[in-house]
Amino acid sequence: MHEINYDKFSVLMSVYINETANNFRECMDSIFSQTVRPNEIVLVYDGPIKEEVDDLVTKYSKEYPDVITIVRNEKNKGLGLALADGVPVCKYDIIARMDTDDISRDDRFEIQLEYLKNHPEIDIVGSHILEFDKNKEDITAARKVPIEHDDIVKYQKKRSAFNHVAVMMKKEAVLKAGNYKDALLMEDDLLWADMIMSGARCANIDDYLVYVRVGDGMIERRGGLAYYKKYKSGRKKILETGFITRREYVETLAVQLIVALIPTPFRAMIFKLCLRQKAN
Repeated sequence: MHEINYDKFSVLMSVYINETANNFRECMDSIFSQTVRPNEIVLVYDGPIKEEVDDLVTKYSKEYPDVITIVRNEKNKGLGLALADGVPVCKYDIIARMDTDDISRDDRFEIQLEYLKNHPEIDIVGSHILEFDKNKEDITAARKVPIEHDDIVKYQKKRSAFNHVAVMMKKEAVLKAGNYKDALLMEDDLLWADMIMSGARCANIDDYLVYVRVGDGMIERRGGLAYYKKYKSGRKKILETGFITRREYVETLAVQLIVALIPTPFRAMIFKLCLRQKAN
């Protein structure tokens, strides 16, 4: 680990019943292999979890008793409300997000902390991500995001300008914006809109700092009327913030409806050609 003095920070994650022991282990090992380790990991139980995952939590808690803080919810609330429970518990003003099945590059936290140290006006900083199925060495796609604040704000009106699992943000700015809220599948986009509306300054680092596990069913899950209705509900909540206009709301709904209803092979083609890039 590096000896440079950075601000102390927390990692915030939510774990739920579908998480597997192997994925969770890879995630946690990537955290504890960082060149700059977190001072705290806040792990929110979003309802019951698998016994083997719970056993791993116990194992890591014994190894790092002063690092891991557990917040337990007896019932599943959904990611947004689970994370909303975790934010106030975080001891430190800098919060790094991760999902429990993803893997951070070993210098991710150091790079983001260095960026925040050199750009104290920034409230949230993310990065590009690399997507994989089973092995992080076998990259299937990349998701690049805009870098500068004005470009991020413009992009966010139509699509997510951050990769949620790759952000590092300031707790004060999150709470000022009202914290995470219930917006199934769009809790991150709603938070970004709220933060921007409350004056947060944004940036992304032009690098791939997180490996994201997408799995075989990702494209299929983005289809169907059920998914579209969740998307529409989330976009409506963003509309109500005043961040987007009604025209922008209607335009994105029209595009999403088409994408949701076309056959899965065509949806996969759209993702490959329009929504994802090849890794450099």
